Amino acid sequence: MPDLRRFLTVLREDLEVARRRDPAARTVIEVALGYPGVHAIWIHRLSHRMWREPGLRLAARLLSQAARAATGVEIHPAARIGRRLFIDHGMGVVIGETAEVGDDVTLFHGATLGGKAMHHGKRHPTLGDGVVVGAGAKILGPVWIGSGAQIGANAVVITDVPAGAIAVGVPARIRHRPSSQVAEIYIDDPAIYI
Repeated sequence: MPDLRRFLTVLREDLEVARRRDPAARTVIEVALGYPGVHAIWIHRLSHRMWREPGLRLAARLLSQAARAATGVEIHPAARIGRRLFIDHGMGVVIGETAEVGDDVTLFHGATLGGKAMHHGKRHPTLGDGVVVGAGAKILGPVWIGSGAQIGANAVVITDVPAGAIAVGVPARIRHRPSSQVAEIYIDDPAIYI
């Protein structure tokens, strides 16, 4: 029973974080019924539990594909997702098998946490806590994105990004911010398209 209680707490956090981070969200009920990013995360949490159980991997994979069809978000059931992930809009988001996503991460539509190689083992990115990934950004390979980093829209990241840095462009270039500004998002900066 404590495991179920913890699971329900995480699901409630998913609702609340979407309501807080999306200025268009008016109520928790609206988020629960009408946010495909939240639905994709919920289904992933279930399929991930199934993936870890012997004999349920096929069922977990089929459930994740049903979620993809229903939400437009593809999350492999083996991917490790932290707490309070917010997927804004959701359509086209892809999170690969060996991806790891920290707590309090935001992914905008079209973001990809993908691989570059066709071999077994770690081949997808690891995102630290508080990372923001802009619309259409592609983070490819077993790279590390440090906590508090921001990935600009349509950036293609193929190297590590330090904590608190900004990555923009194709291929992405790293821009550092003074440590006093790490928690801020600069929408008015023309180099940032988050």
